Amino acid sequence: MDVKLIKRRLKSGRISLVLEYYMGYTINEKGGIKPIRRFETLKYFLYANPTNKKEREHNRINLEMAEQVKAKRLLESQNNSYGFSNKKNVCVNLVEYVEKLMDLRKESPGNWGNWKGMLKHLEMYAGRDTTFEMVDKSFVLGFKKYLVSLARTKSGQPLSSGSQNSYFLKFKTVLNKAVEDGILKVSPAVSVKSIYLEDVHREYLTFEELQQLVKTECRYAVLKNAFIFSCLTGMRWSDIYKLTWKEVQRYDGAVRVVFRQKKTRGFEYLYIADQALEYMGKRGKAEERVFPGLKYSVWYNLALGEWCRAAGISKHITFHCARHTFAVMQLTLGTEIYTVSKLLGHRELKTTQIYAQIVDEKKREAVNKIPKL
Repeated sequence: MDVKLIKRRLKSGRISLVLEYYMGYTINEKGGIKPIRRFETLKYFLYANPTNKKEREHNRINLEMAEQVKAKRLLESQNNSYGFSNKKNVCVNLVEYVEKLMDLRKESPGNWGNWKGMLKHLEMYAGRDTTFEMVDKSFVLGFKKYLVSLARTKSGQPLSSGSQNSYFLKFKTVLNKAVEDGILKVSPAVSVKSIYLEDVHREYLTFEELQQLVKTECRYAVLKNAFIFSCLTGMRWSDIYKLTWKEVQRYDGAVRVVFRQKKTRGFEYLYIADQALEYMGKRGKAEERVFPGLKYSVWYNLALGEWCRAAGISKHITFHCARHTFAVMQLTLGTEIYTVSKLLGHRELKTTQIYAQIVDEKKREAVNKIPKL
């Protein structure tokens, strides 16, 4: 961090003394470089045109005092006063540090991809030469503003509120980890609120639409079985993809799946309904996948869309919509929201309440269908 003492002429004719802090730079949407600066106005001032000995002495003393404050700020930035554990840690490269944290998540492609997205935008905002010395609250607020106002997708569209929130939370995770690793004493993001997450429409299938899918042929039988299974259990694609027969266990006269969620790493015990079992097929060896041949590809995504259109469904359906379908069906059938939350493996009830809002909307639509008397 660089500190300069600058002078600003006021309308009153006096000169205000201000410290300018250089915190690095950002790259705007046109590729231009924009310096990151913040300012501290000191309580000292100078006479622009001193006319006597008293005013000249005033200027000399105030200028000396301002220089002392500047020296103090530089010293503070080199020791612990700005939140750094020691001078060596100040020089840790932020981007390289994030890359190391990202590499730890390679076993989870979805999570790794989100970290990669966050890192891409962090580099766009601050460049690759940013060190932790430059990261203060102003830097954090600047990155937040960049995600909301300037960041763009590959197609040139603004980031969705979900992506904005996800990237910013990951950046806060980086700073918390830096505290844990002794790079920072306190996270500069500790008092910065997360990005407001707008309610997004969650597409789902009605029970009648799901019945139509069951009756309709799909190009890939394993895709059909896995999708219907997800609709009946609420399991994510990532967990269904890796599901093995050793995780499917009989317990107390029922069948349950005992697995660790790939997204949250939480351990789950999920009971499986009899009709869901039918879509799992014949039991295989312990280490074999329940849905062999299931894979994530463009062709499978296209096949899912074709299958829905063949069933007369015009909605934009992704595999994750099966999980939404399960949640809405359960709540519509009267399952208590806390139970649905546990079935979905949510860590917080507020996540499940999004589906409750959908059910409430359906109820409002239902009462308005009564013809006028």
